[in-house]
Amino acid sequence: MTAEPAPAPSFAGLHHRPGEPLLLPNAWDHASAAVLAARGFPAIGTTSLAVAAAVGRPDGEGATREHTVGLALILGSGPYLLSVDAEDGFSDDPAEVVQLARELWAVGAVGVNLEDGLGPVRRHAAKIAAVKAAVPGLFVNARTDTYWSGDGDEKETLRRLDAYQEAGADGVFVPGVTDPGRIAALVRHTAVPLNVLHSPTGPTLGHLAGLGVRRVSLGSLLYRRALGAALDAVTDIAAGRAPAGTTPSYADVRALERSVSASESANSTG
Repeated sequence: MTAEPAPAPSFAGLHHRPGEPLLLPNAWDHASAAVLAARGFPAIGTTSLAVAAAVGRPDGEGATREHTVGLALILGSGPYLLSVDAEDGFSDDPAEVVQLARELWAVGAVGVNLEDGLGPVRRHAAKIAAVKAAVPGLFVNARTDTYWSGDGDEKETLRRLDAYQEAGADGVFVPGVTDPGRIAALVRHTAVPLNVLHSPTGPTLGHLAGLGVRRVSLGSLLYRRALGAALDAVTDIAAGRAPAGTTPSYADVRALERSVSASESANSTG
């Protein structure tokens, strides 16, 4: 008798594996998400910087709502769990943030990042509470920017994290913190999974796991590396050298397109 395969873990479940944090790579289009999924990543996030840069808009200034939802529509039916970086929800009005959350949930997203931008704590907590009340299945990762764009004040960080947890956040995100001692203190203080942003000069994934971190995001790193690889390649070609690094073939990329067509066909006939 063949045993039934184990059910795939939920997005929330991926945050609750002791000693094995969720490594969340961040995509910026269908192709980048597809190749990451092909490498076995069960969950993929989006990156607001790449969404903004692709259309020449500023990041973190509420200028890319339609582009963010459009990307979620493209990626939401993929063979992975999708979390969307939605800046601050693109509004100060909790009701408008709820509408965004409903749109993301409807196209298949299972998680959302909401950042406070160091704005009023009560306002951000109200957004979190409203989203959880309206779309309880959506994993809300509440981000504070005290380290990212602030001075890393520990008391202020904890004050914000406390408010966001009380509002119902499923996880909390503190990008910019890299000191192992401070990360460990945040883990001890929080009752929900702690998410940090990977830094090439910071603790390794294994070290972060040992500190108790439950989610490690790559943010815009892969997108910036892709731009860097393009510049390196054209520089090598201009200098008469063969470009180094991995280069998927034309057929490899076309295969990603065909997989989408096949999936769409199956969905239309299923």
